Amino acid sequence: MSMLLERQSLPQDQALIAEVLVHLDAQIGSARSLLEVVLEQGAAIRERDVHTVVRLAGILRGEMGRRGLLEEERSRLLERCGERLGVSPQEVTVRRLTSLMEEEVAERAAGRSAELRGLLHELQREHSCNRALMQIELGFLDHLMGVLAMDGVNGYDPQGSSTSITRPRPHGALHVLDLHA
Repeated sequence: MSMLLERQSLPQDQALIAEVLVHLDAQIGSARSLLEVVLEQGAAIRERDVHTVVRLAGILRGEMGRRGLLEEERSRLLERCGERLGVSPQEVTVRRLTSLMEEEVAERAAGRSAELRGLLHELQREHSCNRALMQIELGFLDHLMGVLAMDGVNGYDPQGSSTSITRPRPHGALHVLDLHA
């Protein structure tokens, strides 16, 4: 009963809760955008569509910049929530915040938090797959460049000098696939 009275007597809690919910929605929107780009990039990598991979890398960089701004906002919100809850920002959880919310709002916040965690997990998994695919493609390209350089053909280094473009290989081994993941 005292929790209900406390909720009613602190309108600033309602404003803070509203900001948290809006922020969760922004995080979910950003994670969905990132996941869409990462999935499209994975398809482009599989199709060996270099131009699309590069274009999507630029889009990914821009979205990561926007996520940086969201993370700054998140830090400020955690600080304010921590002050209100009497804990450090690192100890703030949605579960702790639900003590300031009505039951329906608490369920909505918990649902959004779970959705965000799921999106971020899927995003991390897909990005890791893309990185592995790129490593395989680059390993194959390195192998081809090594085979082409066996006849003494030189390439250009970043400074524009004509030098060998191959890397020394341990024990003269050529690896078609890099199986380290």
